[in-house]
Amino acid sequence: MVFEQHTASLRLVYPKGLVMGFWICVVIALAAVVRRLMALVNPGHPGSSPTASLDATFASHAALTIAHILPAAVFVILAVIVLLRAPQNRWIDKLFFMTGAITGLTAYALSAYAIGGWIERAAVFVFDTWFLYCLTRAFWFGVRGNEARKREWMTRGVGVLLGIATTRPVMGVFFAMSARTHLAPSEFFGWAFWIGFSINALVTEAFLHSSHQQLAKER
Repeated sequence: MVFEQHTASLRLVYPKGLVMGFWICVVIALAAVVRRLMALVNPGHPGSSPTASLDATFASHAALTIAHILPAAVFVILAVIVLLRAPQNRWIDKLFFMTGAITGLTAYALSAYAIGGWIERAAVFVFDTWFLYCLTRAFWFGVRGNEARKREWMTRGVGVLLGIATTRPVMGVFFAMSARTHLAPSEFFGWAFWIGFSINALVTEAFLHSSHQQLAKER
């Protein structure tokens, strides 16, 4: 079973496994936003949980955190509509690019308070810059009327942004092993970011590469 998207020159066929991974990332990302909002509204007592100190860090920059996660949530929802629908909608596309830009720019600002220090900041800089570049390329191709390349770069952008969802289970592994590794969140958050975002970026590129190869064979 596959999801097929026809374009002018590139036929993107999303394999069932990729679509499932996409939905899992969407659910994790939205759940993370809900959880963060709940923690901001009802902060726990310091030391009451392994993530209490993390919640306190975000709570100390609540306005910036909200300015980042709310547009991100809207972007993720719009990504489902944009990538898994057939008809084009000008207003949805505009909102998609606008919320994506806000998400990317606020991520730079939020990285100033990175829990994982410079390792996390470096990951944010690399992958956030790539994300914004993908959106810019997608927007440019859309203006030029090249829907095939627009969708290709949209796919890249969404794929890398959802890397933030992939970091969650990676962080969960680090938390589970902390009794043995004795690593604090400040020591493994950066590496979790690199691992999570790298997985999504590589999977997305592998899919697009295979799609181009298939197109070349059909020609």
